[in-house]
Amino acid sequence: MRHNTRKRSKTTQRAIAATAGLALGAGALITVNVYASAHESASGNSTKRAPQGPADPAGGATTISCPDVGAKLTSVPGRARTQVDRELALLDKQVAEAYQKLRSSTNAIQQDRSFTTNAIMTPLKDRRTATIDRIAIAIGRSGTRPQGLEALAACTLRPTGAQEQGPGQEQNGTAVQGNGPVAADFVDITTVRPNVKSPRKQRGASAGRFTTQCGVNENKLYNSDNIIVAPGVDNGAHHTHDYVGNQDNDAFTTNEEFAAATTSCRNQGDKSTYYWPVLRLQDGTQEFDARELGGGAEGNTGTILTASKVTLNFVGSPRGRVVAMPKFLRIITGDAKAFTNGNSNANASWSCTGFENRQLTDKYPICPQGSSLVRTSKFQSCWDGRSTDSANHRSHVAFADPRTGACPSGMKAIPQLVQRLVYDVDAPSLDDNGQSSPFYAVDGFPEQMHKPITDHGDFINVFDERLMNRMVQCINTGRTCR
Repeated sequence: MRHNTRKRSKTTQRAIAATAGLALGAGALITVNVYASAHESASGNSTKRAPQGPADPAGGATTISCPDVGAKLTSVPGRARTQVDRELALLDKQVAEAYQKLRSSTNAIQQDRSFTTNAIMTPLKDRRTATIDRIAIAIGRSGTRPQGLEALAACTLRPTGAQEQGPGQEQNGTAVQGNGPVAADFVDITTVRPNVKSPRKQRGASAGRFTTQCGVNENKLYNSDNIIVAPGVDNGAHHTHDYVGNQDNDAFTTNEEFAAATTSCRNQGDKSTYYWPVLRLQDGTQEFDARELGGGAEGNTGTILTASKVTLNFVGSPRGRVVAMPKFLRIITGDAKAFTNGNSNANASWSCTGFENRQLTDKYPICPQGSSLVRTSKFQSCWDGRSTDSANHRSHVAFADPRTGACPSGMKAIPQLVQRLVYDVDAPSLDDNGQSSPFYAVDGFPEQMHKPITDHGDFINVFDERLMNRMVQCINTGRTCR
């Protein structure tokens, strides 16, 4: 579901992006029939449950793991930024297409062990090599050409830790999605030991809290873009996002449009955009995006769950005062590719009401009766004092030291966004693989297998100056404000 009305200029931009091949192309659209919305066959008939990923010869499931080129680009000249962002989005598209081909080629792989190398992995490396070369050339035109990027072209196959599922796995007569999650991705929260620790507040700490109320996405504003990571690229996220706050958020929104837009926030001085991947119930339901890119065509299927409560708090620093965020500051917390990238940027935090002193990063919690599922994202609270974004979308901000609360040298403390999402969802049944009570899972890139560690959040500051200054004053004086 997109905006009810769309500016003609944005429609034109989407057409240009599609023509340039920046959205998944016609070859990938054919794979909709492979997924069959992950619920039904191409003919519309119900099918058996798909396996949890492409089969590997040892009987497990496999996904594709590629080095994250964007994470290595800490400096990109401004004149090269647009092309570099689009080429990075193209790398994501190439991996998604390769994974789809891998997932649809089980029979060919079983008959010919060289099929994966010859038909999938080598062509993927060749495409990535050409794209990475264009990135290096673009940067070199305006600055120093980066060295060694070509070593990031090759990808590998990675076992997912999931075994193939047997036949006959259906929900209400409808086959459910087949690229995760699996029972091993869940854990009973009551078996987890308390593990939450906070740095001790020092004298002069900014102990206040500012809350902005922006709803729970009652407007059903969804899209699979990501204006921070892939500006100007349709379906740059390859998964669907919930949006609260700013109501004009897609891949083509300019800062001027953000500033002029409406907002779902109660205080109209907050036109910030807050967005996160949707949570879905793996129940076989055909959502609006069941056959669309970012949705069922890329393995993101089932009922989209709307949070029953969304809390957006800005808190202070345990070491001292905070300064105002610059307008249009962009922050990403967590890593949508953490399953293959590793956990260095992972910041997923899953828990249950009544048990929030026990936080999980790599498991979904099973909550006891009467307890609700909770997703918490803490955003970076240190800023370099100069930039509203950076080439890798991370270097301009940082987390404070978890023990002392101190910011890295040269950085300033800013209000920290703490985003808490509550969902009323039944605990899944693990003994029958989600048959009687279905699994839930966060949307993600298709090759990330819906792992809980890939949860993430995005924020763009569009507070007006007066309200931002009020927030800072509130936090620095130790008050609680709304």
